[in-house]
Amino acid sequence: MLSLILLLQQTPELPILPVRTEVVAPKRNPTFNKGGTAKKRVQGGNPRTVGGILMFDGAMDGNRQVDPQIAVGGGYVLHGTNSGLLIYDKKGNYVDGVPQKEFADGIDPKLFFDVNNRFFGFDLWVYWDAEKIKPVNLSFSETDNPTKAWNTYSVSASKGVDGGGIGYSRKWVGYSFPGGDERTFIMKSADVKAGKPATVYHFAGSLGSPVLNQDRNDDLFFVELTREDIIIRRVSEGKDGVPVVSSVVRKPHDFKYFGSPPQATLQGTTVRLSSGDRNPKNLIIQGNSLWFSQAVNVDGRAGVQWNQFKLDGTKVQSGVISHPSHYYMQTTVAVNKRNDLLLGFQESGSDMFVSARASYRFGNDPLGTTRSLLNFMEGIAAPPDGGAWGDYSSSCVDGDNMLDLWTVQTYGNEKGRGSTVIAKVVMDSKMRDRK
Repeated sequence: MLSLILLLQQTPELPILPVRTEVVAPKRNPTFNKGGTAKKRVQGGNPRTVGGILMFDGAMDGNRQVDPQIAVGGGYVLHGTNSGLLIYDKKGNYVDGVPQKEFADGIDPKLFFDVNNRFFGFDLWVYWDAEKIKPVNLSFSETDNPTKAWNTYSVSASKGVDGGGIGYSRKWVGYSFPGGDERTFIMKSADVKAGKPATVYHFAGSLGSPVLNQDRNDDLFFVELTREDIIIRRVSEGKDGVPVVSSVVRKPHDFKYFGSPPQATLQGTTVRLSSGDRNPKNLIIQGNSLWFSQAVNVDGRAGVQWNQFKLDGTKVQSGVISHPSHYYMQTTVAVNKRNDLLLGFQESGSDMFVSARASYRFGNDPLGTTRSLLNFMEGIAAPPDGGAWGDYSSSCVDGDNMLDLWTVQTYGNEKGRGSTVIAKVVMDSKMRDRK
């Protein structure tokens, strides 16, 4: 009886409605490079095949907090960092690039390609504006060709701080961020793709981390992790087309590890680097399952914990990737339509520099297991001042075939700064037979 009373106390009255709305008109760029008038940024390229995997350079001009992102679709690779946006073709050839200022400016990009509505989106957060509006600038392409027209919506987040996340479904785009009384807002996908003035629906508090919904599903999902539970909130279309929280499920997650990851060691220096966050940096719905990974404390070192849950909060499987002396940092996941999984992360230790890594599994592999490490790029030097080493990496499915898996990871270049490498992993018989 007591447990039932506690459950009822934890369950909010549904549906949960937005607390306010506003209409935001976008600023349109007729093309990615503003018809050739935008400042040009040339970075990366140099495609090569190593061990059967296509790799090419992404941004090479980062400091330590590169914050690399990637989204793939329409025959293109869109790549973002704290220094700007870049476009490549899927063979790894440079196409175009601009700094963030061409998209109303900001830092901490998060990128996606909506596989159902077939458009790109990303956010940039500004905290230094004189008006103290601290806008979140959300930009969306009108087609699946990122070189063509874009629309940027500036939404006020006056009490916000960095660390926001973006997600989508077939019907909605959602954004959550730390700071203030209203920390989640939602917009209609059809409006932002068309570049129309869009209604922004603000919710009290935070609904959690927004999820990238690859299934053909109108509902938008948000996930919150506590020390004991996983909380999954579903947003549906309510009366008059308004988004409402239609269900909330809460269940024990039974994670083996949940402690924050310790700072990583590094060869040739006493400085230590941040390893990431036990809160996942991207979450994906694929095949009616929720997938994500976390950087967690595994026996005193940072390791990768990955998870698959049903949408009712029931755990399907979890796995851990760790090393007896090295640190695995900044993890993200990509999942394809066969439930094959790619786990991107970086590796560091007292006998090595920050290096770009991944692991993988096929959808029919034994539950909780992954295969060998993929070594994309070895670190060359240590940063001179240590501290933060990015906040995340990025991994995604190819939005054109829903099979190939991509990741962008950071490594220490010859100056100890963050350079990036982009890798395409084709989940075929060669990968299955790989030793």
